[in-house]
Amino acid sequence: MIRSELIQIVADENPHLYQRDVERIVNTVFEEIIEAMSNGDRVELRGFGAFSVKHRDARTGRNPRTGEAVAVEAKSVPFFKTGKLLRDRLNGKED
Repeated sequence: MIRSELIQIVADENPHLYQRDVERIVNTVFEEIIEAMSNGDRVELRGFGAFSVKHRDARTGRNPRTGEAVAVEAKSVPFFKTGKLLRDRLNGKED
C-alpha cells in the first residue's frame, strides 16, 4: 500500500470528510512522526508498534568488490518494533 491508497481508504471509510482534508490529516501524521524521530523522540502507537532512532557507531567496512577497507561514518537509522496486536495478527493469533 502506498500513501495515496491509504488516503483513498480513509476517505472511503469517512464520506463526511473531503479527500483534501483526509490527505492533509495523513500527511500531518507522517510529518509529526518524522519530526519527532528527527528530534530523537520515540513514537508509540499502541497495538501497532513503536518508531525510534538507533545510533550506529562509526566502523570500518569492506568494499565487497575489492575487499578494501572503507571508513563508515556514524549515523542514525530509523527502527520499528511491532506491537503485540500487530505481531499476533501477522501470526494468525487474532482474539
